[in-house]
This record gives sequence, structure tokens and C-alpha cells, in this order.
Amino acid sequence: MASVAVENVTVSFPVYGSQKMFRKELAARVGGLIRREGRHNRVTIRALENVSLRIDHGDRVGILGYNGAGKSTLLRVLAGVYQPVAGRVAIEGRVSPLFNIAPGLDMDDTGYENIITCGLFLGMHRDEIRVKIDDIAAFSELGDYLSLPVRTYSSGMLSRLCFAVATAIDPEILLLDEGIGAGDARFAERAAKRVDALLARANILVLASHSDAIIQSMCTKALLLDSGRVVMLGDLHEVSEVYRKMRETPPEQPQPSLAEAVAGGP
Repeated sequence: MASVAVENVTVSFPVYGSQKMFRKELAARVGGLIRREGRHNRVTIRALENVSLRIDHGDRVGILGYNGAGKSTLLRVLAGVYQPVAGRVAIEGRVSPLFNIAPGLDMDDTGYENIITCGLFLGMHRDEIRVKIDDIAAFSELGDYLSLPVRTYSSGMLSRLCFAVATAIDPEILLLDEGIGAGDARFAERAAKRVDALLARANILVLASHSDAIIQSMCTKALLLDSGRVVMLGDLHEVSEVYRKMRETPPEQPQPSLAEAVAGGP
């Protein structure tokens, strides 16, 4: 049975050369709390702090929160992209992160070659990809173009190929950042059905999105993050209501600016 357990996880990113950067520019590029840590008072971004949660087989969890709340960071911790500086993550089951629907894409390779390459990057085995090639080719509707370099494709054709490959996986634990789009209006109805089939095959779904409609349509539970901390995990509608009230109420105390952090302020 697939499961995800996160125990007291903290993630920090050191900011090197911060005194030489335009402070407004840096603040716009990162999220989380700005701090000074260690004996050298190094400036860091605390993206997650003491996060604990459990996700079990069958759960569909939407992650809510402001920009910089830690949604994407948490997904990347679950995918093994980021390592926590404290705490532990225990995962049972194969993780399929769909942060980029075209990992490994080579514009000089043919469509067929890219099906194999992107499939491998998405965690499929070669034998598994070979079994799925006919389905991917049929769904993309690219015909003989699959034998040509993808640099000859229009943007819509390229999107359809990448979408067809990405939605061919059989995930146990599916991680989604925002959503998946096919990039072609005529393709939309078939694409929606294929996404539904992908979600149905996943034992666990963890989705981060700014769209309430997407969260409501795909998830049964919600996790609310604020400044890298867990505010609430539970019923989708209850958590969504708390988040709605948070958005309507301005924070009482803004976090320290980068200038204050660099200068040793609060």
C-alpha cells in the first residue's frame, strides 16, 4: 500500500552573495522566511519548518497557500529533489513527479526517440515504454511526424506529444505542480478524459495549485501551508474555508525584509 510520512521536516536554502544582489530582486525570486543562521550568520531562506504529515493509500491531497508558502518545495522534498536539513521522509511506493511534462526532450531527436527518452525520465522502464508507444502515438495524432525531429513541430504538436507521454505513466504516488495542459483547444475534451484516467490509476495524488477549481475537482483533502509551516491538514472544504479567511485578513506582522536579515535585524 502506498503511503507518505513526513516527520518534522525543515528545508533551508543558503543565499550566497546576498549583499551584492538587488534585494528587491532576490526577495521576488524566493519564498519562505529570511533568516540568519549558523556561526557565520549566513543568510538563508527557511522554506519549510518542522513540517509533519501523513498521506495514505487513496488520498487526494491539494496543497494550498500563498506564493512562497512552501507548496512547490514540499513537492520537491517528496520527489527527492530537495533534501531536508532536519527531519525525515518515509515513502512506500513509486513516486512519479510531473513538474515538467517533457523532461529530457531533445529538439533534434524524432518524436519516437523522445517518447523513449521522456518516458525514461518520467520513471518508466524501456519495456513499459515499448508497450505504450502505440497508444502514445495514437493519442498524439502526429502520424508520420513522429519519425521527424521535433524541431519541425508546431508548439501545439509538441505539447500534444509531451502530454501523451506524461499521461501514459502508471503512478503509485503522483506529484503535480499546478496542472497539465495539452495546448490545443480541439484536444481539450480528450485531454481531460486522459488526465482523469491518469488520476484514477494513481494510488496517491499530491497537487499544488493556485486554482481553487482544480483543487476542488481533483482532491478530497487539503493541506494549508503558511510561511513554510503546516496550518491545517484535513477535510477539503474546511481547509479551503480557513484559507479563504486567511486571504481576506492581512497578516499582522510582516516578515523581516532581506535588508534587515542581512544587517542582523529581527
